[in-house]
Amino acid sequence: MAQNDTVMVLKMNDGSRMPAVGLGTFAPNGSVQKRDCVKAIKYAIEVGYRHFDGAFFYGNENEVGEAIREKIKDGTVKREDIFYTGKLWCTYLRPELVRKGLEESLKSLQFDYIDLFIIHWPVPLQPGDDLAPKKESGEMIYDNVNLLATWEALEACKDAGLVKSIGVSNFNARQLGKILNKTGLKYKPVCNQVECHPYLKQEKLLEFCKSKDIVLVAYSPIGSSRDPKWVDQSTPFLLKDPQLISVAKKYGKTVAQIAIRYLLQRGIAVIPKSFNLGRIKENFQVFDFTIAEEDMKLINSIPIKTRYVNVFTDYPDCPFLDEY
Repeated sequence: MAQNDTVMVLKMNDGSRMPAVGLGTFAPNGSVQKRDCVKAIKYAIEVGYRHFDGAFFYGNENEVGEAIREKIKDGTVKREDIFYTGKLWCTYLRPELVRKGLEESLKSLQFDYIDLFIIHWPVPLQPGDDLAPKKESGEMIYDNVNLLATWEALEACKDAGLVKSIGVSNFNARQLGKILNKTGLKYKPVCNQVECHPYLKQEKLLEFCKSKDIVLVAYSPIGSSRDPKWVDQSTPFLLKDPQLISVAKKYGKTVAQIAIRYLLQRGIAVIPKSFNLGRIKENFQVFDFTIAEEDMKLINSIPIKTRYVNVFTDYPDCPFLDEY
């Protein structure tokens, strides 16, 4: 991990470089006004963020793109200074739909290319306008897709210059291994973006990814927004953990800053989500201290194991069915 005056950068296996702290932009429908989304992204650029994690499924790439373009126009940044991650949604996993899914994001963002484009979930859903197709019974309508063919289509998008890097999200080690062992593999995934925090440390998956020169990227690094649609409301609050609170007091930092720094020191990229300007700034102020080894061990010893984002559990190859 390289470090300069303000940010850490992770070098990926294709030679590209990812800023180790990014801003997550997921906003459940109606929870964030469009103008507030634009304002938050612009402010994040002003305080130093250069990595933004978005997705077609989030429904706000128009606003994210608008904010980034405005900061390019006013001279704060150049396009090459920004690292944008987009995601291929589950209804676009058929190989013939991959480029269309990418182009939807490019059109919304008004970008010529995306820095990193990743498969959002290894869970194919029935293609169509409905992004979460369900039967009358409420069960999801899954599709039958060979993800190795999906990966080949992503490789073609990279060759076409529409994306600079390609990767995956929410894959377990076995699913990732299928791509790595694919006959004729042209490009390895550069990353695997998964839920990771002190309550879900992902030790074995991290070890696997590091052994394959794949960057682990942590979403929900400070816990979850606890949306009742997919988060069990009985799960413990990470930011109220007494051990994390004690470590935070020791360093004069917030619990969120400790949780983020803990992951960074393990070589994990981190994408905390917030549209609160104060917390956006606070979550980026993690480069001026180091957690001592004994405190890293203390956090490692927290016995709670909780997955906040627990979806697609009825899919036969749900990534969470494996140990890691």
